[in-house]
Amino acid sequence: MPRTTFRVFRTLLAAAAPAALALATALSTASAPAAAAATIAQAPQAAAAGTTAATSGFWTCSVPSGYTYTSSRSSYACSGGSSYRTTEFYAEPPADGLWACATVPGYTHTGVLSNYTCSSGGSYTTNQFLLYRPVTGMWACSVPSGFTYTAAQQNYTCSGGAGYTTTQFLLRAL
Repeated sequence: MPRTTFRVFRTLLAAAAPAALALATALSTASAPAAAAATIAQAPQAAAAGTTAATSGFWTCSVPSGYTYTSSRSSYACSGGSSYRTTEFYAEPPADGLWACATVPGYTHTGVLSNYTCSSGGSYTTNQFLLYRPVTGMWACSVPSGFTYTAAQQNYTCSGGAGYTTTQFLLRAL
């Protein structure tokens, strides 16, 4: 995606925060790794002082229990007035189809995408995980608590675009 597209996207967020938040959520919850690679955009900018926080996600200095994060950035906001940058996280409640930077209890992941979204804007890639609540008959990259697996297959779905295959498991509830 060209850099100018991100500039336009940020301008839209500043002008129409509620509509832009819905757009950002739609873009960050693509259902396939290939589609996500083409549509994952930067998370929304933090709300201006004195405005109401978004209900679906917010920038925070630590990820609260029961949430995951979908983006991170390096800033001075969480450094307590110090002259060094720390990491902020865009926290969101877990949901089916959400590309998240960390897995959460009660969910498994069905795909992995390697990109810069979760690395605080750094110069290295990290993985994002496509979250789903586990159900019997689902192919997943991990076997969550309360489940076993009845088959396994090797493919690239869970490798984050690496040049090697990983195992996917066909889940069955216990």
